[in-house]
Amino acid sequence: MPKTAKPTRAKSLETFANPAPHRDYQIHMEIPEFTCLCPKTGQPDFAVLTLDYIPDRVCVELKSLKLYIWSFRDEGHFHEDVANRILDELASATKPRFMRLTARFFVRGGVFTNVVAEHRKKGWKPAARIELAEFATQSNTRG
Repeated sequence: MPKTAKPTRAKSLETFANPAPHRDYQIHMEIPEFTCLCPKTGQPDFAVLTLDYIPDRVCVELKSLKLYIWSFRDEGHFHEDVANRILDELASATKPRFMRLTARFFVRGGVFTNVVAEHRKKGWKPAARIELAEFATQSNTRG
């Protein structure tokens, strides 16, 4: 019977050069299968993580992000701790202009927990948002 390869669990985050460092643009990632353990009971905690960031010189590589996120599976963390730790480590690896991590933990004991943590590069200010006209879906068809 062939042996099944066990995926590597990694705490390292790889990056690659930002292909458009001359402009602010948003990268949005949804991570729907985050798990860690409750540090009090050892029971699993489940969350959906949403990562939004404006890169500076580098972007986070997705496979390393997946393995990094997976590495928390067998560790005990309070929700507030793990959300801030992930944000700190991602910001340290990528040094973005802006980064926001939203952690939406599933109900436990009748309580939902949402943790939102942000990082801003010192001195960075976002450009003013430009409101453009809104068009209905399929506006190019005549009814």
